[in-house]
Amino acid sequence: MRKLDLIQDALQALQPEQLEVLDESHTHSRGQETHYKAVIVSEQFTGLNSVKRHQKAYAAMGALMQQIHALALHTYTPEEWAQQGTAPASPVCAGGHK
Repeated sequence: MRKLDLIQDALQALQPEQLEVLDESHTHSRGQETHYKAVIVSEQFTGLNSVKRHQKAYAAMGALMQQIHALALHTYTPEEWAQQGTAPASPVCAGGHK
């Protein structure tokens, strides 16, 4: 199973109303599946600051986090997502790609 699928499966523990996981490894020349972006919309984030939200996502990922070099997390409550509607674009990786 691809890591992208494993990440999606692991993040289901957050009972997301919306979940999008993108493999952004193509922006790096390593040729490995190591860079990901996850947009997670979940009621479980209500009342939590961004650090606590990320901790919940990391806990859901468990040991899988050790296999990933970079994971950009964009976490929203349903209300925040209704207002925002989109996650920011990922920055270009500045190190170790050449």
